[in-house]
Amino acid sequence: MTQLAPNCTVQAIERDIAYARKDLPKENIVVSALSLRTNLGKLLDRIDDEGRSVVIQKRGASRAILLSIKDYVKLAAPEPEVLRLIGEEAKRNGKDKLTSRQIDQVIKETRAARKKR
Repeated sequence: MTQLAPNCTVQAIERDIAYARKDLPKENIVVSALSLRTNLGKLLDRIDDEGRSVVIQKRGASRAILLSIKDYVKLAAPEPEVLRLIGEEAKRNGKDKLTSRQIDQVIKETRAARKKR
């Protein structure tokens, strides 16, 4: 499990989540640890449906954040800028609809052309 830096704040994490989603920050759901234990299923549904995270408090202090797998993956392994740019170019050129088989064929043809040089 990823360790957070000691100076990492809830606001910094919320900002990173919003950046990963590439949208405006949504208000987080704030719950006590006791409420979390009794309403975990409902909170998981809300996280999934509303795209929000849950700030878990213990004795009034924020202690942890519960977020969707999608948000976690974006934070743990954000999409490199180059992949985003390649994806945008593929859409502009109409190449974003290629099947895996078609992609494999293009790679094979490109490699064969390089060998001939």
